[in-house]
Amino acid sequence: MPGNEIDAYIAGQLDPKYAGILDALRTLMAAHAPGAVEGLASGSPAWRGAEVLAVISQSKTHLTLAFERGAEFRDEHGLLEGVGRRTRHVKIKSLDDLDGDALRDYIEQAVRLDAT
Repeated sequence: MPGNEIDAYIAGQLDPKYAGILDALRTLMAAHAPGAVEGLASGSPAWRGAEVLAVISQSKTHLTLAFERGAEFRDEHGLLEGVGRRTRHVKIKSLDDLDGDALRDYIEQAVRLDAT
């Protein structure tokens, strides 16, 4: 099962300090991208519709939630970072840092773009 890939990633590769953040992101993705398939892409947790919607990567100081077509988003929340042609990302250092309203908006935009 795809979800088991992420469970294995959590058990074997994720720094335990990020477990709560990843759990919250999984919950948001399940609620706002219900048709997306959860799994791994290049060894990192990811969600796919027709294409990859979002990928999570970890660093020593934060998790990054990258949206594959984020450069096309309206960013009314001002949280998106990046300058590439396609991808934009949000850095999340703690659960307190997680802006659920903004992430819901970004996830819903990713789903709408994926349908086009």
